[in-house]
Amino acid sequence: MSNLFTTLTDKIKGKELKIVFPEGKDERIVRAASRLASDGILTPIIIGNALEIQTVADQSGVKLDGCELVDPASFDGMDDLVKSFVERRKGKATEEDAKKILLDGNYFGTMLVYTGQAQGLVSGAAHSTADTVRPALQIIKTKEGVRKTSGVFIMVRGDEKYVFADCAINISPDSQDLAEIAVESGKTASMFDIDPRVAMLSFSTKGSAKSAETEKVVEAVTIAKEKSPELTVDGEFQFDAAFVPSVAEKKAPGADIQGNANVFVFPSLEAGNIGYKIAQRLGNFEAVGPILQGLNAPVNDLSRGCNEEDVYKLALITAAQAL
Repeated sequence: MSNLFTTLTDKIKGKELKIVFPEGKDERIVRAASRLASDGILTPIIIGNALEIQTVADQSGVKLDGCELVDPASFDGMDDLVKSFVERRKGKATEEDAKKILLDGNYFGTMLVYTGQAQGLVSGAAHSTADTVRPALQIIKTKEGVRKTSGVFIMVRGDEKYVFADCAINISPDSQDLAEIAVESGKTASMFDIDPRVAMLSFSTKGSAKSAETEKVVEAVTIAKEKSPELTVDGEFQFDAAFVPSVAEKKAPGADIQGNANVFVFPSLEAGNIGYKIAQRLGNFEAVGPILQGLNAPVNDLSRGCNEEDVYKLALITAAQAL
């Protein structure tokens, strides 16, 4: 395991954190949860019918010692969860609605996080991003001062670590959104012991081209600096000017970032998604995420093509966010 995850494990161990896994029928989830428990890192709460979960574990040849198995259909505290859910939804759900909704593993698991019975949630192995994110936005909601959640990837190759944002959630962010993504990405970087230097990316460097697209990024830089004066953030940059010192010297000699950026904010979701996949496939970077940021408590989304190792690592990240 890379240094990144060794550091995270050291941070998490002994903190008695509980992470919810709503997809108890999925072998990848059960195997990763078993490892997390046996390694003594955290307590997995696996959602589903106990017999079905145990069957998956038996077929996978793993033990569930140290895991909590919770079935929404027979959960003792369901009445309290229903009441809390109705209050949280503020008239958008009746008690009857809540009883049905909370039989869904993602909603049930998110309520466990909201009510403090767990510190975070990992889902998405068998559900869409929308199925994972919707309950989080409705129940946990974004932190004060944050309008939207966003999704980042930590790109890891050996000892190299970079943050790419937003690669998962916001299709066409405006200047305010981009500024918010920059500030939140800086905070995420710090969590991974990355001293954030945030580059706002474009197809232009410091006015080399002018269009509505480049002006959006220029404005975002101004807003980000106002929001977080202590954060090193600059732009607009083409990627080479943000990353290569000799190029920065020519294209952006007076910029706060001189080819030494380690957090990259893409101007649109298509750019971010394409960018991280190019780094992953051509650059042999490991893409860890998407890590959702800006929420009041950590909820993270797996890819449906994930493997057991992805589940394990995203659980470590989720637990670290909870700290």
